[in-house]
Amino acid sequence: MRAAVVDIGGTSIKSGIWEEGQIREMKETDTNAGLGGEHVMQTVLEILECYKDFQAVGISTAGQVDVEKGAILFANENIPGYTGMQIKERIEEKFHVPTAVQNDVNSAAIGEAHYGAGKGAPDFLCLTYGTGVGGAIVMNGEVYNGSGYSAGEFGGIVTHPEHRDPGTDIFSGCYERYASTTALVQRVKARFPELCNGREIFAQMESPQVREQIDLWIAEIVYGLTTLVHIFNPALVVMGGGIMEQEYVIRKVRESLQEHIMPSFRNVRVVQAGLGNKAGMLGAAWSACREYEKKIK
Repeated sequence: MRAAVVDIGGTSIKSGIWEEGQIREMKETDTNAGLGGEHVMQTVLEILECYKDFQAVGISTAGQVDVEKGAILFANENIPGYTGMQIKERIEEKFHVPTAVQNDVNSAAIGEAHYGAGKGAPDFLCLTYGTGVGGAIVMNGEVYNGSGYSAGEFGGIVTHPEHRDPGTDIFSGCYERYASTTALVQRVKARFPELCNGREIFAQMESPQVREQIDLWIAEIVYGLTTLVHIFNPALVVMGGGIMEQEYVIRKVRESLQEHIMPSFRNVRVVQAGLGNKAGMLGAAWSACREYEKKIK
């Protein structure tokens, strides 16, 4: 089986060919998301034209996805005009091969479930920390999509109700405003304007003042995880995003979480995602293979 896979992010579009369990012919293309959803769709079609002899297509994409129709239910203004985009229909119309479309975090969770940190675990939660906080629920090896294909929006957990103002900002007072990488950078930059990204922040971690801000941010991560662990009682939580490559963060989260949850929940393991930036592509490949199998039966 040979599948073309595309991972559509706000900054770049990663693509390649999945064959015999490996991603080959990898390339990266600027998304130019500000030019709008139609531009992004045309870029994806042009990327796919560069690959030959594929039997299916797997798409991992930003935005909420109707996985049955392969269409974007909702996307924020990072990609203007992307809401409603009929990705599956457009690709199948042009290339005449079965196509699977999945939300990027769900796709990463599928990749981790079958090839990465979640392999062998039938049920787990997957969270990614970056611009926001993304989430996915894996049950019996499958992503749980919810009634409207949008389950796992963990960034929307209210952790600071005193800051809640949904009429102005639906995510006000919510987890991702305090636990994302963006939140860490804003927190530190307010005190140390010269530190502009996560890499620079952790390079200065020996400074007690910087370490204090990192620890306060980690506490915010744990607040949300405490709620999730008590709701789902998972055996495994997989944490992804570039910031989670910092061993200090994972270690401190593990230690602190144990203090915040009831003893009967302390069997939970917290692990770093294992597939890095290939997780979404590998998840898209898995979904493409499933779609292909359905079509040939």
